[in-house]
Amino acid sequence: MSVTPLATHLPVRPAPAFRGRIGRDARSGHYAVPRRYRLHLSTADPDGLRIAVTHTLLGLDRACPVTFLPAVPDCPDGGHRALRPLYDASAHRYTGPALAPVLSDDWSGRIVSTHGPDIARDLAERSEMGDPPAEGWGSFGGGRPALYPRGAESEVEAVERMCARGIEGAAQRAGDAGAGEAERAAALDELLTTLDVLEQGLSAQPYLISDQITAADVELWVALVQLDTVHRHHLDADAVHCIAGHPALWAYARRLAAHPAFGAHLDLDGIARRHRARCQGLEAAGSAVQILDWATHAADGDGAPPQVNGD
Repeated sequence: MSVTPLATHLPVRPAPAFRGRIGRDARSGHYAVPRRYRLHLSTADPDGLRIAVTHTLLGLDRACPVTFLPAVPDCPDGGHRALRPLYDASAHRYTGPALAPVLSDDWSGRIVSTHGPDIARDLAERSEMGDPPAEGWGSFGGGRPALYPRGAESEVEAVERMCARGIEGAAQRAGDAGAGEAERAAALDELLTTLDVLEQGLSAQPYLISDQITAADVELWVALVQLDTVHRHHLDADAVHCIAGHPALWAYARRLAAHPAFGAHLDLDGIARRHRARCQGLEAAGSAVQILDWATHAADGDGAPPQVNGD
């Protein structure tokens, strides 16, 4: 089974690693205080989408406001102009791109963290900052979900690794223009094997590791969004048909897309524009083989796209 090489990604210089944690280290002064912190997210970016879904599931809209950023950064270096003051205040003589996601401290005007997994986990574990989410969200009966259930931390981490390497990483390598055909075929086999494992698990239960939504489900759903809206454009039609041949997995993705906390943040146009801006090259035959009608399923859950500042 052949694949078409993935378009070359435009280089983006790395941002400094801000890894402050809310409530983890008293010496940092980052206590879990309502309305102290602010998120700066682009939901066209996978990290931003994961954090946005987590934030909404936890009902933190009032406790931790969100500034939504344009899908395509507006600075020549690949950064966001709106984030420049935060980076300048947080890193002496910083000249790199001002990248999202960012968790900032409104009290100091500085960045707490730019590390997506840390931000999501701290929001979930310090959820005393916010109000319970709205009633009627089914999977957790109107109460705040335990996104990192006690005793299931290793299972969540295993899903995170599976999604990072077995789905997103494998899909990326399957279309890597710098790899040989054998390497791309091996990556595609790894992707399909990962999907087979997930298909088997989701054939027997509604969610990955629990009878309720957890962080593992957020992680997998975002990986599936990326697989269908970004990576399939660089695979041939046969490969995409094999990917689509996992009915339980894609029914699960469809069901979550209709959930208000998921579908409300699904910015399909933004994802497409971000993809076009970051990649160079021709699309492959797989670009015509859409697996899910994401817009319809998101609309089924009455999800409305977030208001984006400056887009």
